[in-house]
Formats: sequence, C-alpha cells, structure tokens
Amino acid sequence: MNASEQPGEPGGDLQPAASDLGGMTPLSPVGRLAATVDRLSREVRAAQAEAEGRALIELAKGILVARLGCGPAQAARQLTELAEQSQATPLQFAVDVINQAARDRMSEVTDAFLAATAAARTAVPDDDAAGAVAADADGTGEAVAGSAAVRLRAAESGALAANDTQAVADALLEQALRPLGAVAVAIWAAGYDGSLTLAGSAGFPSAEATRWHYVPPDVATVARRGLTDRAGQWYASLAETGLPSVGRHQYPDGGRVALPAGTGGRIHGVLEIAWAVPLAPQPPQVVRQVEALAELCAHTLESYTPSGSGHEPRVVPDAVELMDLADGLHDPALVLVPHLDASGNLADFRIQHVNKRFLDPAGRPRAVVGGALLLETYPMAAGDSELFRNVERVYATGEPFRARHMNLTALVDQVPLSAVADISVSRHGNAVLLIWRIEDETARLASLLQHAQRLGRIGGFEENLLTGEITWNGQLFDLYGRPQTSAPVPLEELAAHAHPDDAVAIGRFLRTLLHHRRPASAAFRLRRPDGVTRHVRVVAEPVLDTDDRLLLVRGACQDISAQHWTEVALAATRDQLAHTEQQAVERARLTLQLQHAIMPPAQAPLRVPDLQVAVRYRPAETDQLVGGDWYDAVVLPSGLVLLCVGDVAGHGIEAATSMVVLRNALRGLAVTGAGPGQLLSWLNIVAHHLTGGVTATAVCGLYDPARNTLRWARAGHLPPVLVRGPGAEPLPLVRGILLGAAAEAAYEESEVQLAGGDTLLMYTDGLIERRDRPVEEALTQLLSTVRPTPNTLDQHLDRLLTYSRSDTDDDTCLVGIRVG
Repeated sequence: MNASEQPGEPGGDLQPAASDLGGMTPLSPVGRLAATVDRLSREVRAAQAEAEGRALIELAKGILVARLGCGPAQAARQLTELAEQSQATPLQFAVDVINQAARDRMSEVTDAFLAATAAARTAVPDDDAAGAVAADADGTGEAVAGSAAVRLRAAESGALAANDTQAVADALLEQALRPLGAVAVAIWAAGYDGSLTLAGSAGFPSAEATRWHYVPPDVATVARRGLTDRAGQWYASLAETGLPSVGRHQYPDGGRVALPAGTGGRIHGVLEIAWAVPLAPQPPQVVRQVEALAELCAHTLESYTPSGSGHEPRVVPDAVELMDLADGLHDPALVLVPHLDASGNLADFRIQHVNKRFLDPAGRPRAVVGGALLLETYPMAAGDSELFRNVERVYATGEPFRARHMNLTALVDQVPLSAVADISVSRHGNAVLLIWRIEDETARLASLLQHAQRLGRIGGFEENLLTGEITWNGQLFDLYGRPQTSAPVPLEELAAHAHPDDAVAIGRFLRTLLHHRRPASAAFRLRRPDGVTRHVRVVAEPVLDTDDRLLLVRGACQDISAQHWTEVALAATRDQLAHTEQQAVERARLTLQLQHAIMPPAQAPLRVPDLQVAVRYRPAETDQLVGGDWYDAVVLPSGLVLLCVGDVAGHGIEAATSMVVLRNALRGLAVTGAGPGQLLSWLNIVAHHLTGGVTATAVCGLYDPARNTLRWARAGHLPPVLVRGPGAEPLPLVRGILLGAAAEAAYEESEVQLAGGDTLLMYTDGLIERRDRPVEEALTQLLSTVRPTPNTLDQHLDRLLTYSRSDTDDDTCLVGIRVG
C-alpha cells in the first residue's frame, strides 16, 4: 500500500466518492463511517489474499528445502532470485514450483493453458507477426496463464484450509470463479438414496440457500443432470432448460454449469456454478479449470456429514456388516469393493464376499468366485448386458439399479453359459451389494402358464367331491365377475348362473362328467352379478382314486365372447357377401346380354358396291369388366356409309347403358346429313347433359362410295389406320376433345382419298393397350401386325384379334373397310 493509498489521505483509492455513498459527503459522519467500512473490507480481502499467497510461498520454500537440501532462509533467497530471473512475482514462481512438484490435475490445467497460449502466438500469420510480438511483449499470455495457475492454487489452498464446505464455496467463488465471470456457486452432496443436500454456497441469498437445502431423489434439477451425466452439463441459459435450480429467480437468464465431483470412480456430489448473463461457449482451458475445481470439491465432500437438518446422520454399514446382511438374504448376493489402478482410477471391483445362497451361472463353487475380480470372473459383464457399467454407475452416484430378466453369461473353458436373472445393485458405504435371482425351470414354466391363462382369458378350477373343497385361480374369479374373497360356485350350481336356454347343454355336460366319468365340454352364456353376459366354454375331466371312485374334478373355463361375436359377425358378413356376389353375377349377366343384343360379336355384311365392310366385337374376359366399347356401320339414306367406334369410360351396367344412348343418338343424328364434326358436337351435348355426365372417346367417319373418300373426325380417340400396299400408317391427327368433357365443343374434320385395295381400320384401345408399354409403342406394334394383308377383310380382322398383345382384359371393337 503506497502513500497515496493510506486511509484518511485525500485522493487515496480507499476514499469513496459521493456517488458511491448514496449522495453523502465524505465529511459527514455517515460518510466517514461508510468509508471506514469500505476500507476495512478491502483490507480484510487483501489480508486474506496475502495469507493465501504466503501459504503458497511457504509451501514452495518447503519444496526447495527438500530438493536443494538447504535451510529455510537459503530457500527463501533462492526463491526470490529465481523469480527475478524469470521476471515473475514470487507468488507466480511459487505456484510454478508447486505445479512441477505435484504433477496433479491443477498442474495439468496450467500446462494446458500455457501450451494453448504458445500455440495461439505461433499460429499468427507472418504479416501479423510484428503486431503479435508487440501485443505480447510484456508476456501477457504467460501472465494470463500464470494468473490462472495462481487462482487455482489459491482456491485449493483456501479449500484445504477451510474447516467446512461453506468456507470452501466462498474460497472457490472469490479465488477462482469470480475472475471467470461467475456470480455464485453451490456445492451439493449426493446422498446414498440419490438425494442432494446443499453442503455449501456462495453468491446466493441466504433465504434461497435455506429453501434449497435438500432435494429429494428423482427430482429433475440442474444439479441432478450434472450428477447423472458423467461429462457434466453446460447450459447457456437457465431459462432455456426449463429446470428448477437454486437462484433461478436471481439469475433467470444466466448460464449454468453442473459438474460431478468425484474421485476414484465414485461421485460424492455436484459443483454448480451460476453466471448473471448467458454463458458463451468456453475454451478448453476454462473447462479444464472448472473440472479441476470439481475434483477439489470431491476431496472436501468425502468427509462431509449433513448437519443442522434435524435428522440424525445416516450410519453407513461397513463391509463386515454388509457381509452379515448378504448372508441373511434368500437370494444369491455378492459384496463388491472398488479396485483402483496405480493412478487412483476405478478399474474393477473385487468380490469381497459371496453369501451362502450364491448360485454361479457356470456352476463354480463359492471359493473360486470369492476374492476374485468381477471382470476376471465374469468377463461378459462388460458386454451387451452392461452389468459392469450399471455397477459402476451405482457406485459412482449411489442410485440403486434394478432390472428383470437380464441375461448373465459366464465363460467356462471358453464356452459361454447363459442364465436369465433379476438383478438388484445398491451402494452401502464404500461397498456395492449385487443380488441376482436366477430363474429356474419350474418358476419359468409357472410364469409362462400364468401369462398364457391371462392372454387366453382362461380360469382354472378344482373341486373335491368328497370334502366339497373348491379351488379357483384369480382369472376364474375375474371371469365370473366375483371378488376373490367370495365363495367359488360348485359345479352342481352351474345352471343357476347360466342362461335358462343353456340348461340342457349344462345338464348333458354334468351327466357325462359325473355319471359317465368321461371328460366333457360345453358352451353356455354366463350371467354375472354385474348384469354382464359372457359366452363361456367349460372343459373338465374326472380324477379317480385307487379304488376307481370319483375323487375330484378339475377343469378350465374360457371366455369366448369375442370369438362368439366374431363368428356371428363373420356369418352375417358371409351371407351379405354371398348376396352381393349373386347380385353382381346377375348384373353382369344382364349387362352382357344387353351388350350382345345391341352389338353381336359379328354382324351381317353391308352390301355396298366396290366396298367390303366387316366388324368384330370381342367382350372382356372377365364378366365384371363388361365395358362400354361400341361400334356401328350402317348405310344412310343419302347413300353414305356411317362408320364409327367409341369407348365409354368405366365398366358395368352404367357404362353399357351409356354406350346404348350414344350409339343410338349418333345413328339418329346421322340421318340429318351433317358431317362427322357436327355429329360429334351434337353427340358431346348428349353425353354432357343426357347421360349423367359420362365421358367417352369416339371416331366417326362418312364414306362416299361415289368418290371413294372418307370424311372423319375424332373425340379424343385413337386415329384410324390406313393400310396401303406394303405400308400402314395412322391418319394424321385432327383436334377433338373427349365427349362429355365440356358443355359445348367443336371438332375438326379431315378427308382422305382411298384407292382400290386400300384397307381402313377403326378400333378401340382394348386392341393394343398394355400395362407396361406406352400407347405410342403399342400403336407401332399394331402397324407391324396389319401390314401382311390377307385375301379377305374378315380374315384380316380375325388375324388382328388373334395376334393382339393387349393384356388389360378390356373389351375390343374393330371396324374395317376395303375398297375394290
């Protein structure tokens, strides 16, 4: 403290400003009192820091005395000279000496900090090297690392000198955590039942710490997350987690860190740190510092005992008492103690004791298993069953673990032997109690039978006819709707609990069983006390004694209500399906008759000079697919020949009746003398307004025998194919939409001049359509099929139907003309 900092001197740093004292002038009595309090507080903090620094310097002197073999005075001079040579303060150099001698977690953190600082300096680009050297000319990086080392060692010194956990929390906050921006710290002690006790805190209001002095087991908090997660939890904001924690009202948006405090594989508690503002991602050096502080807390919590809670401290049984406890169990049990490696880390568990009920899955005697290491005796415990990991977690956290039907595997002469067991693991002091119950075949079969009866809704009974004793299982009581405390129903009274109409069937069942002494069964309707009626099937058999006398009857009752109602519903569905099938067959038959009456498969040839006309109709292979394909070929009063084919969308009676309407309408309209385009326009109005909104495709042509010309139009249909000489080509497309798609539509016409020997084909898509081919490819296949022209037109059409590659089972219409 220099002269300008002496208390009472004007201008000194300890002289408070008026704004710091709530507007009071320094010369007022209250102002002087506040200045004195502030000065004394600073002196106390400085004295504490100086005392902690002296403790570290004295510790470094002791290390130099041991290493150099000199006295304390010479060690002090040596420490001062070495500090001056390294351009460090005596305190920083003392911490370096302690770190080199200890080589513990604190020293590792400091070395990592120095390495990161050096790496950051060497990573600066060449063009920024001058700036980097200038910025770090005063050793700022080493100073930061040195201050971190001093903070950690000072916190360690304060924690070791503290006489309780509360003092440790104060030392950690002031010496190590407040320079990192933290505002509060809580040290939680983990109980054997998984509870958490606030062993010490700093920075939180005393009322808040009192309110959070105890957290019961299984309550989700930030500290609980840190206890269950071995890697710890780093939260940027407490509000985002939605978890309750101490100080959540004081620092609701601040960052939180919860790290397990453990040593030697055992977790003694949790170190929770609070920030007032959201926490940004921290560098690895800071993370290591906080982890080192958590390990320091673990050493403090090892000897912690709760006080002031109003409860007596829990007495933890030692290994001998735990062995006695294990011997009193009726299940196989092992007492395990931790086995640490050379570094003090948990490596395995030694089987300290094997109780008298112990049953090894591999059949080995107790003497072989006792005293051995767990992983050496059961190496498969580290496998898929995760038994070792569960034991390790129980030892670390103190939370018990239980599991049913866990697979235990033991290696005997490299042969895996497995067994299924129920597992229980709990920690008692520094030991772990492992209990397993291996299922034997009898218990497994009994459990299997019980589950089978439950799933099958089966209840069993046994009635002794000599003593009158009746035994029911629980499932049968549930089936009858009676409490298990009520008396079972004798077989002779069975009819009284059944529907009256089933009395004859029950009487026949009892005569066969009791009089004829043969197994019997019957189905009846059970009327329960709650008014519910269940359909039940009873099966029973007589049991005779050595004198061939009827001794008892045993049997089972099964609830078949679901099966009964399923059979009723199935019978009704079967009848409805048969009726529906009959209607469908009749409907298809009528549709087919209607279609054949209007369009027979073959038609009498038209008599037109120098023109052959032939038609073919091939119905669908399946009756249910009777469609709306149609054709027409008729000589009009004008001498022109009307040629058309069409296809109504859909199948069945609706498609067939719509086809009849369109075919007859087109034939009637054709007598007006209108052209094919106009005829399709009128037919579109009929399809849109008079047929219930059906859609259809069609191609319509008028052949003039005098001129050998064909005027034609199309409504969304495939174009006609002209076969001339060795070639075959479809006629050029003309515009025309589907029939019925719009209220009004115009259709384009085209005219083609035919010559002698020409063949013109009109067809529906059933001739060429394939499921796996596009229409264009199918049309190309048709053109290759029509090129060889037989002698007659009828042969030509029959050949096309025979070699058609269509696979849609749709009906097909085909109209052909040949000139000459």
